[in-house]
Amino acid sequence: MARGTHVWINGKILPAEEAKISLFTHGLHYGTGAFEGIRAYKQKAGGGAIFRLREHLERLIESCKILDLKVPYSIDELVKASTETCKANKFEECYLRPIIFIADGPLGVHPGANPAVDVAMLTWEWGSYLGDKGINEGARLKVSSFVRPHVNSSMTKGKITGQYVNGVLAKREALAAGYDEALMLDPDGFLTEGTGENLFMIKNGIIKTTSLTSILNGITRQTVIEYLRHKGHNLVESRFTRDELWCADEVFLTGTAAEITPIREIDGRTIGAGKPGPITAKLQKDYAAMVRGELPEYGKGWLTPIV
Repeated sequence: MARGTHVWINGKILPAEEAKISLFTHGLHYGTGAFEGIRAYKQKAGGGAIFRLREHLERLIESCKILDLKVPYSIDELVKASTETCKANKFEECYLRPIIFIADGPLGVHPGANPAVDVAMLTWEWGSYLGDKGINEGARLKVSSFVRPHVNSSMTKGKITGQYVNGVLAKREALAAGYDEALMLDPDGFLTEGTGENLFMIKNGIIKTTSLTSILNGITRQTVIEYLRHKGHNLVESRFTRDELWCADEVFLTGTAAEITPIREIDGRTIGAGKPGPITAKLQKDYAAMVRGELPEYGKGWLTPIV
């Protein structure tokens, strides 16, 4: 994982080793920040472009609104920061991590009436999030003993830094048990998502994805739903249970980091034929083409050139 040598922080491009924050940063102590995960891809026509950059940044601003953080930059300014950071690091294909958090200030739980806010943009090269084997052969999942918090204890529509401790615990548990990723249940026992991915299942030609009741509205999820409906698939957004998932013909995860990851096993049960199914494999192929500018019929304006 090659990290970018330069970062954008509070309006300036700096060498990464010169970008410092205070140990009195409120966000460090209490998780009062929001972030995004975005990918740039090399394009078939040459150069690089960032996939669905504006949609990611719009969600970032909404996450800050949930936290009641006043962001000192417009979306247009953050778009420019994103492309400038990629250029400064000479990246045409990379992962971008914008992050906004309450800065140095009072260290009680209450950060003050108008707290200072730091804004940064990081980049690094990142391959398959769940590994090349997971992408090619299918990943193995475990339903976690850790439960997604209730929607009124955790603001599920925000990509908020402190809330990811729940996912960290679940991920560590799954890896310790020999799996690749964890699946989370909601307080009522219905499936929600992975620790950083949305969940889809296919049974008898019907594709289901968990409803937005208690999950993050993933940008990749939105892309996949649009693609599947354009292809004429029967897609339903609803709650479903783990035993229904065990009996699926195909299961896959979606996310900016995970992209389209097929699932071959859940809780020791083989899913379908134990390898990527035909719908998932076709989706993988077309998504890889889409983000590299090879399927222009999808998402006009989804690719922001790095120029």
